[in-house]
Amino acid sequence: MTKNKFVLLISVILLSCGEKKTKTKDTSIQSYQVLTLAPRQVTVYNDYPASIQGENVVEIKPMVSGYLQDIYVAEGATVTKGQLLFRIKNPQYEQDIVTAKGAIKIAEANVNTARMNVEKARPLVEQEIVSKYQLSSAQYALQSEQAALSQAKATLANAMTNQGYTYIKSPQSGTIGLIPFKIGALVSSTATEPLTTLSNTTNVFAYFSLNEKQLLEFLGTMKGSTTTEKLKNMPLVTLVMADGTVFPEKGRLETASGGIDSSTGTAVFKAIFSNKLGLIQNGASATIRIPVNMDNTLLVPQIAIYQMQDKSFVYKLTKGNMVMSTAVTTSPTDDGNFVVIKDGIQAGDKLVLNGLNINDSTVIKPTPANSAAIYRAMKTKNP
Repeated sequence: MTKNKFVLLISVILLSCGEKKTKTKDTSIQSYQVLTLAPRQVTVYNDYPASIQGENVVEIKPMVSGYLQDIYVAEGATVTKGQLLFRIKNPQYEQDIVTAKGAIKIAEANVNTARMNVEKARPLVEQEIVSKYQLSSAQYALQSEQAALSQAKATLANAMTNQGYTYIKSPQSGTIGLIPFKIGALVSSTATEPLTTLSNTTNVFAYFSLNEKQLLEFLGTMKGSTTTEKLKNMPLVTLVMADGTVFPEKGRLETASGGIDSSTGTAVFKAIFSNKLGLIQNGASATIRIPVNMDNTLLVPQIAIYQMQDKSFVYKLTKGNMVMSTAVTTSPTDDGNFVVIKDGIQAGDKLVLNGLNINDSTVIKPTPANSAAIYRAMKTKNP
């Protein structure tokens, strides 16, 4: 082999080894998607369990005692104001009316007799046959009998009022609840259990509670100097039914308690919803979903976060495409797919997505993530 051929062969071998070594080095660097953080205007949703009550729930109780004679409505029926619901049987009130009417007739007869005595005494006094004393005495007797007549009429009115109480009518329009008593049952005005409940659900109240920490975070996200001002600036809230469907009407938020209950450590709020179609029943359970508008917020998908010893970390890309673990403070969103970054990183930082068990100072090959597609998924999910 000549000298030139030998040099050429050595050059080819070295070039081949160099290419192989370079190729091996390049393939050892793994590729990861990287998201560049930018401040966003985000609406997140906080969910709170709630209980539903009608706008006006009334317990129907008897004002008199007796036996339940008639039930004119069915459980769950819709009634109007003034509609007859129950009738109570009590013969005593019927007898009181008969007695009072008889007393009125006696009193009327006594009045007529006393009036005749007055008319009889007046001409005799004028003719000075009898003294004025007898006329005055007859007039006082007439006044006494007239008072007795008025008292008898009042007794009749009272008896008729008591008789009227045996007919129980609806004080408002609404829906009848359970009726625990049956016809023939003895009912009393002193009983603790009502005949039924009547709920007006044209509007409904959804009550929910916040503990002290939740209350401070909740009020801190709203504009205004007082709680009243903050609630006025709140956007409308959503009601999620027990089956997960969203109630079509939006509600407005109000306070239900003046402060934090020392026994429970919670403050109670209520949201008012129009329920003209009657889709929500009194006593139902639901979830209040409250939107929170956040400006200049760093929103990060959950796939960029990993946990270690109850702390949250992200893989941040540094100079030379090196990965460094960085602790962050986060707040979850309602869907669990995103978190709001409160501290640890800032706008412009680049985060590695789907990075599992990457050692610090590892060099990666960054691939820009489609941020528009990532955040579009969150907007699609929110109501």
